[in-house]
This record gives sequence, structure tokens and C-alpha cells, in this order.
Amino acid sequence: MTTSSAGTATLPLPGASGAPGFLDKERIIAGPGFNRWLVPPCALAIHLCIGMAYGFSVFWLPLSKMLQTAGTGAACGADVGFFQELFTTSCDWKVATLGWMYTLFFVFLGIAAAVWGGWLERVGPRRVGVISMLCWCGGMLFSALGVYLHQYWMMILGSGVIGGIGLGLGYISPVSTLIKWFPDRRGMATGMAIMGFGGGAMIGSPLAVELMKYFSTPTDVGVWQTFVVMAVIYTVFMTIGALGYRVPPTGWKPAGWTPPPAQAGNAMITQRHVHVKKVWGIPQFWLLWTVLCMNVSAGIGVIGMASPMLQEVFAGTLIGVQKTFTELGKDELTAIAIVAGGFTALISLFNIGGRFFWASLSDKFGRKLTYTIFFVLGGLLYWSMPSSAAAGSQLMFVAAVCIIISMYGGGFATIPAYLADLFGTQFVGAIHGRLLTAWATAGILGPVVVNYMREYQLGLGIPRAQVYNQTMYILIGMLVIGLIANLLVRPVAARHFMSDEELAVEKKLAHERAVAAEVAGSGSGGQSSGALVVAAWLLVGIPLAWGVYRTLLSAAKFFQ
Repeated sequence: MTTSSAGTATLPLPGASGAPGFLDKERIIAGPGFNRWLVPPCALAIHLCIGMAYGFSVFWLPLSKMLQTAGTGAACGADVGFFQELFTTSCDWKVATLGWMYTLFFVFLGIAAAVWGGWLERVGPRRVGVISMLCWCGGMLFSALGVYLHQYWMMILGSGVIGGIGLGLGYISPVSTLIKWFPDRRGMATGMAIMGFGGGAMIGSPLAVELMKYFSTPTDVGVWQTFVVMAVIYTVFMTIGALGYRVPPTGWKPAGWTPPPAQAGNAMITQRHVHVKKVWGIPQFWLLWTVLCMNVSAGIGVIGMASPMLQEVFAGTLIGVQKTFTELGKDELTAIAIVAGGFTALISLFNIGGRFFWASLSDKFGRKLTYTIFFVLGGLLYWSMPSSAAAGSQLMFVAAVCIIISMYGGGFATIPAYLADLFGTQFVGAIHGRLLTAWATAGILGPVVVNYMREYQLGLGIPRAQVYNQTMYILIGMLVIGLIANLLVRPVAARHFMSDEELAVEKKLAHERAVAAEVAGSGSGGQSSGALVVAAWLLVGIPLAWGVYRTLLSAAKFFQ
């Protein structure tokens, strides 16, 4: 038995006696000469796989016609409720019903990140990465069986619940590790990984479409086979990423780098550490919770309605026809939908690029100033959009949306570094996990505001081209709230930080070591060749480049 810091008896710690297990944190302490640039591609390998959660909508239409294609059923009627659809084998699921899986992804992402974030800090990223792979890929395989048997409850349990847990664990698994490897470039490091989460759909969506084409027959839409193949591919990449993780020895820092002194204008960057259990009672945590929630709410509302918004605002002018949306014929509606699809692809590129660009820029500007730019510039851009629409300026309207979405992605990538600056690095992954409850809240708040305001405006008889005007002003109000919260952020009071004794206990519980040599046969690796670094980046860079290429092809339709 061991004794916790509270003086209570606990079970023996894993690896406390004997050789550490293969997944234990002691196994992955980097040896001398390890190249820290090997860690970001490991994080990308996992994030590019779980990021497919954003692209699951490509399955909705094929699944909604599965039995009809097979000739064994029809679409579920209005009299068939949600709970009946969970178990029915005689009619096809509604698209609205299938969309609940998308909601569950992010609900369970937030739950998993909040509940198991502290555990992650103690067991290390390798174990968590492997469990994330088992949940995400195992969930897809269970969903494949659900599709094959036409049991929606199996899809909900497989991908929505189990997969959602894997999503949350995989999302937070590299955060703390990257921040510790890149204390000099915290924003850039987390930006690289979280960029991968945004880029997952750019790879997964076109891959899924191609696989469904390959497996489809006159009587089969090819979805369950696609699930199986993608699960196998993701298993390989996520396993490589998880096993490639390494953590730095305690006290490690880049050669020639020293932490910036607080008196040199860096009072917002602490060298001490806050325990994750204390963050609920610290005002700065709730201020950052509000900052993230407002930034994401404003952005996610626009992302969810980007395609219909462009079509309804500019209507026939998108294809050179002077007609309102309601005046367009079937062929014309199809044509503007293609243009809007290109617009959606375009903003996805800005979402990805913004994650790396703004997070890297925050290393120079500071997190507080970067978020101030998000809220001030974002508010001005939202304010300009009704005027751009009224003037018929597609270029100004689209440019505003693209920059807004870049800051939406940048907010996700910058927040882990903001947390590390304020609360220290010992529990940054766990604290980040708890902060992601703001994302779950925003995932409901943003779309509800945009969708219901649109319906309300249409109900008042307002033309479709103007139904988003009031919504933009509401989103500006959200950004003002976020701006105020950000401006109120101050350095964390000294009483909230752990003492040296408390920190020593936590480091012991987290199995931290000063040097890798203290773990016999750790296999953590020492000198890393340049060829290995290049190979690691090619492993994730080639699929990402393919995804960007396919997205550029779609985005080109907007400019044709």
C-alpha cells in the first residue's frame, strides 16, 4: 500500500515495484539526444484520425437510404419516433436522427476529457493514446456491425458513446506532453496537434466517399465496409502515434533557453503549478471558460449554417442570375449548392490554417492579446457582414467569414498554452480537459442561436437574404462578453499554487523521473536521426497534403 498526499491508503501504484509495463509512463521518458520534433507528428497521427468526427455527415444520406437501396424497406415515416428508430429493421433512419451521433461525439468528448484528464497526467500519453485508439476504432467496428444489422442503438453506443470517449482521450492526450517539450513555443506546439483535429475531416471525408463508391452495389450503399476499412487504417496510425509518444525528464528544457523572468513583462506566465482539483474555485478558470465558450459559440454557429447562409444571402448572383432564393429553379438551386460546397471547403482550410497561425502568433503577442484580437476583429467582421450582403459584395462577405473561422480554430489551439501560462504545466492536460466543457456548451448555444433566430426571422416574413442580420449582432454580443472576460484575466494568486512538497508528491504519483536511465530497459530512445524525424513527418504530412489537395479542388468551385 502507498499513502496519498491526504494521508489515506491507496492501491500500489502501477510500476511501483518491478519493471514498468509497456504502456507505463516510465517506459517513455526520453533519453539524452532525443529530438523533440518527433513528438508533434505522433500527436498529429492521433488527431488526424479522431478528427473524422467532423466529417461523419458524409454517411448520413447513404445510411438514410440503405434499406430502400436494398429493396427491403422504406423511409421511416413521421409516426416513427426516435426510440423506435433505435431498434427498427424495417425502415430507414431519418437524417435528423443520425445527426444525434454528431452531438454525442462532442458531449462525450467533453465528459471524457473532464473526467479522465487528471488520470492522463499520471499514467502518461502512451497508455491514454492506446485506449483512445481502442475506443475510437473499436467503436467504429461496433458501428459497422450496427449498420450491417440495421440497429441504430449499436451505432449510438459504438461511435457516439465509446467512440466519443476515445475522441476526448485522444484530443487531450498530447497537450501536456507538447507543452512540456516546447516551453519556448507553447502555442505553436499545441497549434500543430490541434490543427490535426480540424484536418481529420479533410482526409476522412473524401476517403470515406471513395470507399463507399468502391464498396457500393445496386443493393448496398457500402457504409459498413467503409467503417471497417477506416477503423483498420485508423488503428495503424493511432497505434504508431501512441507508441511514439515520449515525455521529457523532469526539469528538461531546450538547450540555451531559460524561462522568461516575470518582471520582463511576463507576469502572466507562471513557473509554478496549480492542482487540477483547485481550478473549479479559481476565477481565472471561469474567465477562460467564458472566453472559450463565447469564441466557439460565435464561430460554430456560422460553421453550421455556412452553406445555407451563402445560398440564401446571395442566391442567384452566385451563378450570375439576378433572382432571389425563392425564385430559383431546381437546376439553379443545384448549381448554387455546388458553389456553396466550395465555400464550405474554403472555410475548412481557414479553420485548419488558423489553428497553427494564431497559436504560433500567440507565442509572440501573448495569449491575452491574441484573444483580444479575436474578439475585437471578430466583432468588426460580424458587424460588416450585413453591409457586405446588402451591397452584394461576395468577396467581402466571404473574406469576413474565412477570417472569423480562422480565429475560431485559433481559439481552440491557443487555449492550452493560455492555461499553461496561468496554471503551470503539471496538470495542464487535466485542466484543459475540464475547460472543454465550455466547448460542449458552445456546441449547443451557437447553433441554437443561429438556427432559431433564422426560423424566427423567416416567421416574421423577413426576406431570406436578411434573416441573418440580427443574428450577426447577437454574435457580436457574445464576443463582447468574451472580450470582457479576457480583459479581466489576471495572474493567478499565489495561494492557489502547490507548495514544493505538494508538487514533489504529485511528481511521484505521476512517475516522473529526472533522467530516463533511472528506468531499466526503458526503451525510450536516445539519439534520434534526422531521417527518422523526416519519416515521421512524411507519415502524417502526405495524408494531410492529400486532404488539402482534395479540399482545394472543392474550394475551386467557389471561384469558377
